Amino acid sequence: MIAQFAIRLICGMSLVWWLAPRKQITDGFFRIQMLIVLGLAVLAALLGFEPLRETGETSPSEADILLGSVANTWLCTATAVVAFFGSIAWALGRRHLGTSCIAAVTGLSLVLLIGPAWPTPPISPAHLLLVITSELATALLLGAAMVSMLLGHWYLTATGMSLAPLWRLNTVFGIATLLRIVLATTGLWLVDKLPGTDYHVTLLALRWLVGLLGPLVVVGMVWRILKYRNTQAATGVLYTGVLLTVTGELAATLLSRELSLPV
Repeated sequence: MIAQFAIRLICGMSLVWWLAPRKQITDGFFRIQMLIVLGLAVLAALLGFEPLRETGETSPSEADILLGSVANTWLCTATAVVAFFGSIAWALGRRHLGTSCIAAVTGLSLVLLIGPAWPTPPISPAHLLLVITSELATALLLGAAMVSMLLGHWYLTATGMSLAPLWRLNTVFGIATLLRIVLATTGLWLVDKLPGTDYHVTLLALRWLVGLLGPLVVVGMVWRILKYRNTQAATGVLYTGVLLTVTGELAATLLSRELSLPV
């Protein structure tokens, strides 16, 4: 689960970089972002590999799992290498090369995110579409929360930078939350019967109250705070947004594994 979350975060952060007004953000911010992706990619590469059983026998399903794990490990390694060179490019102020590294990170992370989401055996096209769009929406939500919070921090060193990037990313955060609410509602509607145990009720409460409604409140608070140009207070609130989204998506992952539908 940790490797999966690391990949979601890498993909989400890279998608948000494309939505941000990069010309209005100083190069150093993207250097730090690349180093964060480097660490996440290394973590996913170390945790994503699942060895075979100790029996020494390899069934076809185990062989497929092993092949997928090895491929994911190499893709994570490639992402880490690209992020390393991307950090150098942004440190040297080579924006065109840095943007190329952003494109490479985005492509690699999309393969890592969508590849494991492709089910075996195959399911209906509608179900598959819901799974893939939910993965992308989850990545975008996590990435928007994280990049917004880190950008708020960046204003402590880049005091003369325009507030337009933070306004933009807060808007992306809100849109990603609304998109995730729509997809989670669709998943719940498709579930035949929701389990009524205390465990599942708790997960549902964490998923909706903490992971979906909470971020909407955070977006509204940040919007009001930025009207007074108080980036420090906005960053503190966005810290809470990161915690809420991570908690909500963890609960959603546990629920989805039991319900066989993204919620």
